[in-house]
Amino acid sequence: MVSKDFIELEDKYGAHNYHPLPVVLSKGDGAFLWDVEGKKYYDFLSAYSAVNQGHCHPKIIDALTEQARTLTLTSRAFFNDKLGPYEKYITEYFGYDKVLPMNSGAEADETALKLARRWGYDKKGVAENQAKIIVCEGNFHGRTITIISMSSDPDSYKGFGPYTPGFEVIPYNDLEALEKALEDENVVAFLVEPIQGEAGVYVPDDGYLKKAYDICKAKNVLFIADEVQTGIARTGKLLACDHEDVRADILILGKALSGGVIPISAVLADDDIMLVIKPGEHGSTFGGNPVAAQVAMAALEVVKDENLAERAEELGKIFRTEMKNFNNPNVEKVRGKGLLNAIIIKPANGKEAWDVCVKMAENGVLAKPTHQHIVRFAPPLVITEDELRDAIKIIKKSILETFES
Repeated sequence: MVSKDFIELEDKYGAHNYHPLPVVLSKGDGAFLWDVEGKKYYDFLSAYSAVNQGHCHPKIIDALTEQARTLTLTSRAFFNDKLGPYEKYITEYFGYDKVLPMNSGAEADETALKLARRWGYDKKGVAENQAKIIVCEGNFHGRTITIISMSSDPDSYKGFGPYTPGFEVIPYNDLEALEKALEDENVVAFLVEPIQGEAGVYVPDDGYLKKAYDICKAKNVLFIADEVQTGIARTGKLLACDHEDVRADILILGKALSGGVIPISAVLADDDIMLVIKPGEHGSTFGGNPVAAQVAMAALEVVKDENLAERAEELGKIFRTEMKNFNNPNVEKVRGKGLLNAIIIKPANGKEAWDVCVKMAENGVLAKPTHQHIVRFAPPLVITEDELRDAIKIIKKSILETFES
C-alpha cells in the first residue's frame, strides 16, 4: 500500500473531523518522521507539543514496555505499586501537595473546572449553582460540550448547543477586563493559557500573567493555568508561568507528560483545593494506571536529565532571529517563546498558510497552519542546532517557492 491507499481508507471509514496534510507517516525517531514511501521529514509540530522529548525516546519506550509486560490496568478500585511513587514524584517535581491523574488534556481541564466550582461552594461560600469562571477570547481548552461552551471560535461551538452556563469570556491580555469581571463575587476562578497555542501562539504582554495572578489573589479567585501545550519545557522554562514566577492555584498538564507515548494528563493543586473532591465524585478508569505512572516519570526525567527547557530557550532565540532576519514580504510577524513559535503569513496570489505547509512538506518539514494566515512551529526539544538551522533553510525556501509560483 502507498500513501494514497491509506488516505482513502481514512476517508472512507473514519469520521471527517480532521483535515490532515496529505502525508502518511509510519516511523519516528527524535526530531524526524518518515512516511510510508520512506521520505524523511523534520517534525515541526511535535503532535501539538506532545512529543517534546522526541519520537520514541528510548528511556520512555523502555518504561512503557517493561511495565506493559507486568501490569497495565487495575482501575482505581484497588491500589497498585506504581501510582503512589508517581504521585510523590510529580507533586515534588512541580511543587504541589496533590495530583489528580487523568488521560487527555480535555479531561484535565474538566477536572480543573469541577475542582474550582466545588472549591467556590465549599470554601468561598458561593451560592449553589452560581459559580462563574472567567475565560479568554481565543482560548482552546479541548472539545467537550462544557469546554466548547466557553469558546469564541465558531468552528468549535457552532451547532453543538445547548451550552453549559457559568462562563464569562473576556479579551485575552486585558487586565482591565479581568478586574471588571472579578467584581462579581460569584467568580471562583480565572482559567488562562500562558500562551494561546491554537490562537496562533499569541504571547501576552510581559507582566500580564503576574498581574492577572495578583488580581485573582486580591479577589479570592483561583488562578488556573492550562499548560497542556505550553508546559514541560516547551517555552524555555519548565512551565510557561515560570517566566513570570507565577505559581498557579490549579495547574493543568498533558501531552508531553507522556512524551507522546500514551494519553496522560494531570491536575495539580494544594490540599485546600484538591481535597474538596471526595471518593466517588470524580475519576477515570484509566487515570493513573501503572503504565501511565511509569511512562510519566520517565518522560519527566528526560526533560530534566537532557536540560530540555534550557535547550528550548536557546534554540527558540535562534529560530526567531533567523525568521525575523528573513525580511520576506509574505511574513508579517514572527512571535513565540522557547520552541513554541509562529509566523504570520500575508496571503498573496491566492496562497495562504496551508499552501506554505504543503510546500514545506514537499521540501521535508512538517508543520500545520492554525487559521488561514498562521503557521505554528514546535519541533521536538531534542532537535540539535544544526538540525534546526537546516530546517529553517527549508522553511525559508518553502515560503519563497509558495509565493513565487
